[in-house]
Amino acid sequence: MRRLSGLLPTEVHTYRGDPWVTKFYLFLSLVITFRSFVHVFREDGGANSIAGIDLDVEGGQNIVAIFAQWGLEQLLLAGLAWLALFRYRGLIPLILLINLLDNIGRILIGRSKPLKIDKPPPGAYGQVIILPFLALALWRSLPKCDEA
Repeated sequence: MRRLSGLLPTEVHTYRGDPWVTKFYLFLSLVITFRSFVHVFREDGGANSIAGIDLDVEGGQNIVAIFAQWGLEQLLLAGLAWLALFRYRGLIPLILLINLLDNIGRILIGRSKPLKIDKPPPGAYGQVIILPFLALALWRSLPKCDEA
């Protein structure tokens, strides 16, 4: 069994979960950082070039602006991830929970308010593929019940 109290540890500098989770989280942090940079710095925010959204419509620039703002939100999540990896490793479970909830939320919103495009963007597949890995990493990042 695992201790849910590990989500809010009293000692934030000590990580008590499985060692492989930090390697997984490093990979995930790289992906989140790259994805955020694309949305912030690409001319179309990735809206057309990646997601296939037609920007040659009235308000097309607004779509680009929203994608860039979304990229900033992703960059803030990435910043938390890097902070946890390099300074406050005990917070990895909490930040994994935030990533898991973010992922589930994007899946649910994507299903209830789908994009009107020819084919789904890579993130639509990626968020479904990564979901069980995120859940497993979160569980395994929590300290075991027999640990103090």
